[in-house]
Formats: sequence, C-alpha cells, structure tokens
Amino acid sequence: MAKSEVAVHSRTVASDIQERIKRLIIDGRLPSGAPLPTEAELMELLGVSRNSVREALKALQAMGIVEIRHGFGTYVGAMSMAPMIEGLTFRTVAGHYRGEDSLLQLLELREALETGLLTRLVGRVPDADLAALDALVERMAAEAERGPVRAETDRAFHAALYRGLDNQLLSEVLEAFWDAFHRVRTDLVDGTPDPRVTCEQHREILAAVRSGDTLRAEAAIRDHFGNIRTRLRSAARPAPD
Repeated sequence: MAKSEVAVHSRTVASDIQERIKRLIIDGRLPSGAPLPTEAELMELLGVSRNSVREALKALQAMGIVEIRHGFGTYVGAMSMAPMIEGLTFRTVAGHYRGEDSLLQLLELREALETGLLTRLVGRVPDADLAALDALVERMAAEAERGPVRAETDRAFHAALYRGLDNQLLSEVLEAFWDAFHRVRTDLVDGTPDPRVTCEQHREILAAVRSGDTLRAEAAIRDHFGNIRTRLRSAARPAPD
C-alpha cells in the first residue's frame, strides 16, 4: 500500500473511532462532566489499540467534546464554542495578512444574523430585558463621557437584546461571532469609535425595538453595522513583505 493510501486509511480509522465515541455519548445521553469509559474499556469496546483510543480522545478534546483529566480519567466536555471562536479568529487574522477582506466578511456574517433576528424581536422584548437594556444604554452614556464605551458593555447590550428569543444555542453562536470579531478587530484595527456615536446608535436600536416599528429597527441595526464597516474599510491593509 502506498504511503498516501496508508495516510488516508489512518485518517479514516481515526475518524471512525471518534464517531463511535461520540455515539457512546449520544446514546448514553451523557451530560457535560459525566465520566466516560476508561482507555482499557474503550479499547475492548471498540476493538482498537490504546494508541488509537488516545489519538481519538485528543482530537475530541480539541473540539471540546471530551475533557481529559490526567490522573482522573476522561469526561464529557463542556462542548463550548471555544474551538469555533479560535477557528474564526485564526482564519480572519490569516486572511487579513494575506490582503483579504476577512474582517469585513466576519462583520457581514454578524450583521446578517443580527438583522434577521432583530426584526423578530420588535415590540416583543420582555419588560425585564427592556429595563436591562435601558440601564446598559445609560452605562454607555456615562462611559462615553469619560472615554470609550467598554467592550463588556457593548457585549452585554447585544446579549440582553436577543435574550428574549430563549434559544441557548443561538445565544452561544451570537457570542461566538461577537467574541471572534472583537478579538480580531482589537488586534488589527487602530483607533476607537466615537463613544457618543456608539451610545446613540445603541439608544436608537433600543427605541426602535420598543416602538414596534420593524423598518425603524432594521434601519437602526444596519446603521450601527454600517458605521463599523466604514471604520474597517478605512483601516489600511498590511503591506506585503
């Protein structure tokens, strides 16, 4: 068997073992933190070598599906969005330094997702969330008087805005896009936005959602992202080496 065929076969076997371990978790309805069979038990159960089991578990740990606690065993992982965030961040940075509009592309994904979701919320945000959003806008105003609006405040506003959708997976995806975008933007774009503009744009988004006017809400969120897009386009791309 040629070397390339051996490599393909090895990857296929490794992928199969990973899928079988994932199936154990699914079929067993195991929650995060639940213990998994030991290496020896997995070897017997799956009919594979210890090295194959270890390689599969390492790959699954990188995906957040399992957690290896040395000296204690292997457990079902938290299955967080961390691998997705790292992948998005790395891809965006690498693309940026190749002269691509990768940061703008990531922004467009966020904009498309948030614009579509916002129209579902118009006039339907619970009173408790509206009160939290009011408080966050006032916090932005206070921060704008002293300097830039803190990223934590911006993040909290967007999280509270979509909380009423009551979709945990959606909340995690939004957080992943937000985190990846802001981590990359901080590294690649010089300067900070006008804090007063940031505050007023968030104030308008909240007012539009509260008013029940879908077109106004869509215009407000697009204006917010349009402002970010303008700033990103004004940032110079790195010169090629």
